[in-house]
Amino acid sequence: MEHAYGLYTHIQSNQRRSVALLVGLLGLVYVMVFAGALAGEALSRNASLDWLISRAGHDWVAAAPWATAGTALWILVAYKFHQGLIDRVTGGYEVSRGEQPRLWDLLETLCISRGITMPKLKLMESDALNAFASGMTPQQYSITVTQGLLQTLDDAELEAVLGHELTHIRNGDVRLLVVALIIAGVISFFAELVVRIFFQSGLTWGGGRRRRDDDRRGARGTIYALLIAVALVAIAWILSLMIRFALSRSREYLADAGSVELTKNPDAMITALRKIEGRGDLARANSAIMEMCVDNPREDFADLFDTHPPVQSRIDALVRFAGGHDPGPIALRSPDAVSGEGQAEPSGAGPWGGSRPRSDVTTPADSAASSSSAPQPWGAAPQPSQQPLEPPRPWGEPRAP
Repeated sequence: MEHAYGLYTHIQSNQRRSVALLVGLLGLVYVMVFAGALAGEALSRNASLDWLISRAGHDWVAAAPWATAGTALWILVAYKFHQGLIDRVTGGYEVSRGEQPRLWDLLETLCISRGITMPKLKLMESDALNAFASGMTPQQYSITVTQGLLQTLDDAELEAVLGHELTHIRNGDVRLLVVALIIAGVISFFAELVVRIFFQSGLTWGGGRRRRDDDRRGARGTIYALLIAVALVAIAWILSLMIRFALSRSREYLADAGSVELTKNPDAMITALRKIEGRGDLARANSAIMEMCVDNPREDFADLFDTHPPVQSRIDALVRFAGGHDPGPIALRSPDAVSGEGQAEPSGAGPWGGSRPRSDVTTPADSAASSSSAPQPWGAAPQPSQQPLEPPRPWGEPRAP
C-alpha cells in the first residue's frame, strides 16, 4: 500500500504540473505577439521607450484575438492531418490480428481489462527498439511498434511497453503533447517572423525617416525597444523548448506508472527499459516524433533540452514507488553478430548448456565426430574401421562389426 500511495501521489503531482506547463506555453504565444508589436512600432517611428511600449500594448490588445484565432486554426489543421504526416515520416503501417497475432493479443487483452477502445496497431520497419502512441481522437489513436522491439522483447516486456503507450492515450498525454508541439510551432513561426522583420527593416532603417524634431532620447528609445523585442523573442523561444521538453519528461513517469497499474508487473517495465536504453533512435523520425517515443536517446547540451528523463531515473522511480527490482544494464547481441554466427552455438556452451571443449585442442573423439554427421539422440556409432564393436543401444541390442 505504501508503494501504491507513493505512485499515485507521483501521478497527481505530474498531472498538476503538466497543466501548469501547458498554460505557460499558451502564454508565450501572447508574449511573442507583444514582442512583434513592439518591434513594429520601433521600426515605424522614433519615440521614447515609454511611448513605444504604450503603443505596443494597444497593438497587442487589438492583435490578441487574431493570434488566438490563428493558433486555433493551426491546431485544427494538425488535428486533421498530423497522423498521416507521422505515418509518412516513419513509414508505419497498420497491421491486423492475422498479420501480428502476438502483438494484437497482448494489446487487446490490456484494453479489455480496462474497458478501453483498442487503438490501431501499426508496425515500423526499423531495427531500433522503440514505440510511440499518436492521434488526437479515439478514431485516430494508434500505437506504433518497431520491428526490432517486437523481435527483442519477451511477452511480458512487450506488454509493459504497450501498457506504457496505452497509458499515454488513456491520460490524454498524446493529445496534450501534440497540442504542445503545435503551440511550440506557432511560437517558432512568430520568432522567425519577428527576426526576419527586424533584420530586413533594420538594413533600410536610417536617418531619412527621422523628423527634424527627433532628439537623441527618442532615438535611444527606439533602439532600446528593438533590443527588448528581440530579447523577448529569444526568451520566449527558449522557454517554449524547455516547457515542451519538461512536459514530455513528466509524461514519461506517468506512463511508466500506468503500465505497472495495467500489467501489475513493475519488473517487466524495468527490464524493457533496460533493453530499450540507448537503442531507440529512429533514423527516419524528427525530433517531434522522438518526443512521443518510449525513450529518446538523442541528447542535447547539458541535458537541458532532453525530452525524456534518464532511464535510470525512471527505473529508480519504479523501484521506489512500485516495488520493482533493477537488474542493471542489459547487454544485447547485435544483429550483425547474430547473422555472422549463423547457426553456431554460443561459445563455451554445448547443446544442453554444458561446457564445450576448447577449439584449439583436438582429441580423438573430436576427430571422429568431425568426420561423421551430427550426433543422434541415442549416440550414433562411428564407422567399423574406427572401432571394432559399438556399445549397446539403449535397448541393449549390439550391432555386429
